[in-house]
Amino acid sequence: MKNELQSIIQGKSENSHGTLIQTIASYLGRSQETSTVVKGTKQFKSEETKNLIEYINENNLWNCNINFDSFVSQGAEQRVYIKNEYKVLKLNDSVYYETWLDYFNNLLLNNYFFPDTAYDLIGFYKSEKDQLFALVEQNFIKSTHSTNIEDVKLFLSKNGFNIIKNNDYYNPDLGIILEDLHDENVLTKDNILYFIDTVFYIKHEIFWK
Repeated sequence: MKNELQSIIQGKSENSHGTLIQTIASYLGRSQETSTVVKGTKQFKSEETKNLIEYINENNLWNCNINFDSFVSQGAEQRVYIKNEYKVLKLNDSVYYETWLDYFNNLLLNNYFFPDTAYDLIGFYKSEKDQLFALVEQNFIKSTHSTNIEDVKLFLSKNGFNIIKNNDYYNPDLGIILEDLHDENVLTKDNILYFIDTVFYIKHEIFWK
């Protein structure tokens, strides 16, 4: 599994929902390799954002096709809009992530582990305050009853993710952290769990070992 995930992250093998995500992740990865700015600083992400905007401009990836009247919810990192009865649109500014590359890797990991709620990157949007957002599309899941967190723990445990604290998990074999899986981010429909908002992090010293 680790080799398969590494190939997806590196863009060496295709992900059915992640072609554009992989392309941009590869571009940002190459940019990071040539950057002289220290990773983890505000300057690093600022430079990365500038490079990403250049790529968006060159490839005509701006997308303003959002009905802002269809707004349904907002968290610290994203805004959610109903597209139709089957899909939702999400604007995410990657605030939870040290880099944009980490955010796109999160999308790829989500699409691998939870294909029923895979993200499709359909473009980018810039707010009136010049804040950059990725615009992703995802299946609309309507829950049929409340999620039992114990069911989430059991499901993830069977798939190698051990609980660390609260709603955060870690897979020691893969070196992958999965956070914030409370009952609003994992919905239950017809007794099946749907992970609609994931926050994956890679522990590089383990994942690439």
